[in-house]
Amino acid sequence: MIKKRFLIFTLLCSLSLFAQDYFPKNDGVTAKNTNYTAFTNAKIYITPTQVIQKGTLLIKDGKIVTSGVSVNIPENAVVIDVSGKSIYPSFIDMYSSFGVEKPKRSSSNSRTPQYDASRTGYYWNDHVMPENKASEKFNYDSKAATELLKAGFGVVNTHIQDGIVRGSGTLVALNNKDGNETRILDESSAQYLSFRKSITSRQSYPGSLMGSIALLRQLYLDADWYAKGQSKTKDLSIEALNNNKSLVQIFDAGSRASILRADKVGDESGIQYVILGGGDEYERINDIKATNAPLIIPLNFPKAYDVENAFLASTLSLADMRAWNQKPTNPKILAENNVIFALTTHDLKSSKDFKSNLIKAIKHGLSKEKALEALTTIPAQLLGKSNMIGSLKNGSQANFLITSGNIFEEKTTLYENWVQGKQTVLENMNTEDITGDYEFSLTSYPFKMNISGEPNKLKVKITSAEKTRGSKITFKDEWINIAFTTVDSTKQEFIRVVANVDANKNLNGKAIMPNGNEFPFYAKYIEKEIASISKSKEEKESEEEKIFPITFPNNSYGFEKLPKAETLLFKNTTVWTNESDGVLKNTDVLIKNGKIAKIGQNLSDSNAKVIDAKGKHLTAGIIDEHSHIAAASINEGGQNSSAEVSIEDVIDETDINIYRNLAGGVTSIQILHGSANPIGGRSAIIKLKWGESANNLIYKNSPKFIKFALGENVKQTRAQNNVRFPQTRMGVEQVYMDYFTRAKAYDALKKSGKPYRKDIELDVLAEILNKERFISCHSYVQSEINMLMKVTEKFNFNINTFTHILEGYKVADKMKAHGVGGSTFSDWWAYKYEVNDAIPYNAAIMHNAGVTVAINSDDAEMSRRLNQEAAKSVKYGGVSEEEAWKFVTLNPAKLLHIDSRVGSIKVGKDADVVLWSNHPLSIYAKAEKTLIEGVTYFDLEQDRMMRSKIKKEKSELLNMMMQAKNKGLKTQPIKKKVKEDLHCDSIDNEHQH
Repeated sequence: MIKKRFLIFTLLCSLSLFAQDYFPKNDGVTAKNTNYTAFTNAKIYITPTQVIQKGTLLIKDGKIVTSGVSVNIPENAVVIDVSGKSIYPSFIDMYSSFGVEKPKRSSSNSRTPQYDASRTGYYWNDHVMPENKASEKFNYDSKAATELLKAGFGVVNTHIQDGIVRGSGTLVALNNKDGNETRILDESSAQYLSFRKSITSRQSYPGSLMGSIALLRQLYLDADWYAKGQSKTKDLSIEALNNNKSLVQIFDAGSRASILRADKVGDESGIQYVILGGGDEYERINDIKATNAPLIIPLNFPKAYDVENAFLASTLSLADMRAWNQKPTNPKILAENNVIFALTTHDLKSSKDFKSNLIKAIKHGLSKEKALEALTTIPAQLLGKSNMIGSLKNGSQANFLITSGNIFEEKTTLYENWVQGKQTVLENMNTEDITGDYEFSLTSYPFKMNISGEPNKLKVKITSAEKTRGSKITFKDEWINIAFTTVDSTKQEFIRVVANVDANKNLNGKAIMPNGNEFPFYAKYIEKEIASISKSKEEKESEEEKIFPITFPNNSYGFEKLPKAETLLFKNTTVWTNESDGVLKNTDVLIKNGKIAKIGQNLSDSNAKVIDAKGKHLTAGIIDEHSHIAAASINEGGQNSSAEVSIEDVIDETDINIYRNLAGGVTSIQILHGSANPIGGRSAIIKLKWGESANNLIYKNSPKFIKFALGENVKQTRAQNNVRFPQTRMGVEQVYMDYFTRAKAYDALKKSGKPYRKDIELDVLAEILNKERFISCHSYVQSEINMLMKVTEKFNFNINTFTHILEGYKVADKMKAHGVGGSTFSDWWAYKYEVNDAIPYNAAIMHNAGVTVAINSDDAEMSRRLNQEAAKSVKYGGVSEEEAWKFVTLNPAKLLHIDSRVGSIKVGKDADVVLWSNHPLSIYAKAEKTLIEGVTYFDLEQDRMMRSKIKKEKSELLNMMMQAKNKGLKTQPIKKKVKEDLHCDSIDNEHQH
């Protein structure tokens, strides 16, 4: 009985011991932690700017108790001497999907588009899911956590990466020892958003980037209406959105351009997003800085291209080549411009790549202090958790790293990562560094040996008689084991060595020969002499990677400095005024302060740059009434009305077609929404100011326009399995009747002073009813043209422009009576059924009937030769040269209501002019200079120089990529990219936005 009691007592004592925490000492012996743990003699980074030399860090119960040079260590503390080591706060990743299963694409095989939401009781759009909670779908992944711990991270902010509004994220400590009740620091740490649809829903809307932007705007308006208690319907999504309003709002933009778009949406709703960038922020750093948005920056730098195949290499764009060269400088440029940013592992194939890319950013100018801030104090501050994580201040969680030295250096070893006071050993701190060069002899043969790599992944190279011996090495528990082949090359025999390292890094042990004989082994460590001779400036520059200058835009033909307005005097040229003066010969034109200042003969101005234009022609810049260049998105076809979307939200100022249009004398364009639905989106009227930011292209006080469409496209003649209304031309008419009836009622309620729910779509349609917005309508068939004129007259307004209008010649008299203009093609026909009746005399017939006529492109290639398109009306219909020229200058200006500013050469108008080498309607005419507001955006001579410069830069970059490959760096294959030119029927690729 006594024996039994003793055994039970012993067992209970053992169990109680195993229930306690243990911490290994430096000697590898396990010691019981009954109270405190003290780390002594360390270089401690309390914060990036507060560093203690040879200090002590004291922790207890998973938190920092204190730190300093003279810390009073309690008697019962476990003391760990980390002499020569450094201690840093563990890193924080604000943008992660850790522990959250990747959403699965909708499994439905149906090809029929889904227009309505699949849920009841929630918002009308499936892609809005603020009610989602990462905490409810979170499963701790210890394997993934270990990889992050190895990269230096201690805390991640994880979320469901799916949808436009994604719900709340969860802040998680990477504590492999405890459960979720300890690990989860905040179940609702942030709300996440993006411009990308959910892959779990097939709902068609939004089908474009501009649709996503419009959806967010409307959502915020609806949430405000709901918060005021005005909604009669319960909506769980909007309730969740409003409940999450106090959280940090993190927006996945993914690119410089979309950062600006997201920030604009946030500003309109009084929200300052923290925005995930794309690493290209350096291209427009002033615009990025002006947002005042804190950023989360990925470190996914592109690899050099494999350019050995000269044919494939010739397909590389300068923009892609520059991205490889310039992107590593992005963090440095952000820091230099005082942009607040955190760093993330997002977009990396593996967290193992994080350190190498971070070191690359540091080599490209990012300071180590800023790097540490971006991984510790800044993410903690942005998450509102500075009192808990991100530093080693008293009271913070005991999340820290122990390293062999500066953590941002290649050879530094990360030994341990402590999270919430729980230790993860990554490398043994007692392991000696045995890397380097050695010499030894065996049986009178001399050998040389080089050991390299990390302690757990060492490599050894042994040579003798100028031949490399096959060899392997392991280093564990302070013992080194090496095996290498003998000098006798006729036999595959191995010599085995077992040794340990002495204080001078020499190796002592024994060597076992293939026959079993043993000999003493001694390998002497060879100290390398440090060169004291300083390198010349030229040598240093040759070793540093050349960074090519950023241009505006940052691709081919961009300006290193944006051009400025000049005072210019064109002398003795032929001036096409487009005014009552007609064509003036041997005339001077003075351009000053961005305006046309004087027109006449023998003009002079002492400050003017004189241009001899004798034998040349000066005209107003060409205006394209119907274009689809310079936009990232054209169609929002997810609904039969998309009046809420705007092309102004998706202008792409980097589109090379802007430059090509300037080379064709084009200075202004209207970027129209496509023709996917009867009521399309709002247009953007822009000046082609190559190099300026997207917002600076838009006309100031721009006239308001919207795109409507008729015919085959909107009734989806060529679509399969489509069910969206309308399906017939009769249905198209009914769409207009229904929407304008609704808009009329909405406008009446709005004007009544009673409470109303703001609806962006109906607001826009009400503007049409109030004659504050103009319609440009895609049209072909006379019956539909008549129909729409009658519909609008019922609501007491007119169509502004029928575009395409290829059967306009049949109804020109009715168009004149209605007061609508026609913007047409010169000679396109028979490219689809409803175009079969088109004739090249269309423009002339409409013009002769008194209709204001323009020739448009609707095509990125044709827009570069609109001067020649206008000339066709001289051939087909006998239109005079002056009137034909107005078809692409003054008339489109009138149709766009900008003729008071542009379209003719008249004193006081904007100096948007083109100097032609020949008669402007000639196929031999070249635009030698294209000016907008007195700024030369295209110059033929400058273009020739730029081509030579581009060729040289590409050649240098190709050579640098070859060198990178020869150094053993990884490369990526070249994939030929063809930029799609957008048209009326272009549809965004699914989920691309």
